[in-house]
Amino acid sequence: MTEHTTGVDAGCDPHENRRQVLYWRLLARLFDHEEQATLENAGLAVVEDIGLPSALLDPQTSVDSIVQRRPELAAEFDSLMAPAPDTAGAHDREAEVRRAALVSKVLLNVFASGSGTVTAGQLARWQSDAGWLERALGCAPGELRGGRAGAGASGPGAGRTGTGGPGATPDLDTLIPRIGPELAGIEADLVKRMHLREVLADPALAARLTPSMSLIEQLLRDKNNLSGVALANAKALIRRFVDEVAEVLRTQVEKATVGALDRSIPPKRVFRNLDLDRTIWKNLTNWSPEEERLYVDRLYYRHTARKTTPQRLIVVVDQSGSMVDSMVNCTILASIFAGLPKVDVHLIAYDTQALDLTPWVHDPFETLLRTNLGGGTDGTVAMALAQPKIAEPRNTVVVWISDFYEWQTEPLFESMAAIHRSGAKFIPVGSVTSSGRGSVNPWFRERFKDQGTPVLSGHIRKLVHELKTFLA
Repeated sequence: MTEHTTGVDAGCDPHENRRQVLYWRLLARLFDHEEQATLENAGLAVVEDIGLPSALLDPQTSVDSIVQRRPELAAEFDSLMAPAPDTAGAHDREAEVRRAALVSKVLLNVFASGSGTVTAGQLARWQSDAGWLERALGCAPGELRGGRAGAGASGPGAGRTGTGGPGATPDLDTLIPRIGPELAGIEADLVKRMHLREVLADPALAARLTPSMSLIEQLLRDKNNLSGVALANAKALIRRFVDEVAEVLRTQVEKATVGALDRSIPPKRVFRNLDLDRTIWKNLTNWSPEEERLYVDRLYYRHTARKTTPQRLIVVVDQSGSMVDSMVNCTILASIFAGLPKVDVHLIAYDTQALDLTPWVHDPFETLLRTNLGGGTDGTVAMALAQPKIAEPRNTVVVWISDFYEWQTEPLFESMAAIHRSGAKFIPVGSVTSSGRGSVNPWFRERFKDQGTPVLSGHIRKLVHELKTFLA
């Protein structure tokens, strides 16, 4: 290997030379094929010298296959690229070469997505490799792509997040906006390059598909053109994705109980409500030193009943092409809140026409099948359905999810301002994706800010927190 062909200084530390060979090979594979043969030979020599399998250099070999052959490598891939704790300047140079080989493998498999038609198997392999990249960054598989965090993991150590010790988990607020959209974009491109209708018509091929936001978007857009086996397979994939996302969101919603304790209602005298510490404390005067026994003449129980005022939650979702991710997430989220006691949930979807989906709000799968993704945006038609639903403003929250690129900007904003002035809580939301990406019309953003209802954009957990705070 010469300095002319690789740009590597021959006087460098040999470990640094080998590390650079691996990264130059990665760049050549991604951007420049002229020196590929030389770099492939040099890369092969490096990985064999450090005791790693030569299959690491084969972009057609998935990370899953590597781990199946060498199970001990699973732990090395996990949090491989996450920030590591400071070790006071100590560096294992050989370990850095090994790390470079593993990092190159993951990056090449994910970002060298090729061209031409994509098969169901190729998509499944890419999704698996993307999951390993997310794990290497300290995240759960699917988290950065805007899918269901923690769902669909496979292999040893699946679902581990931030496993690199103290300081190992990356700052997701910084990381997700940069890498998440790139991964989601590659996945969407792969889905578009599939002959999806042909895949769905073959049960064996359809079974190889892993549901993702990109795949669900394509299925929802094409559902009216499917029939028979293809339609049945499409519905099965949508329902599977909905159930997986719902499980994650339901956990977030249930982390805190809605409503304050109602001490006017006597506690239920059942064992699970027994306050053992208080019972012992209150009965200490009955302690018998001679018998070393505590006599209990009164049991104390915890209050568990909560004050709940009937609340109305009105969710309005822009179902135009740019808001598919939010449409899916909010439909599922609305169904979860609809299952809470004394929460009356209404769901409206709109583009240039509005559709009241409230009758199906408890079943997000059926709701999504009734949506019609795409088209323009006219929020005034949705407002005409939403306003009559506000019977008691003080007990009503209106969540409006859109990028707010509207045809009739001023009339729509004035209607929204009127809702805010009425005493109802108005929450404008720019995005409720798992990755937190999305753009909002600056005109609306400034006016919402001046009104005191700034646009909520970011991870769906933010919306969950806002709603739970209002309903408490």
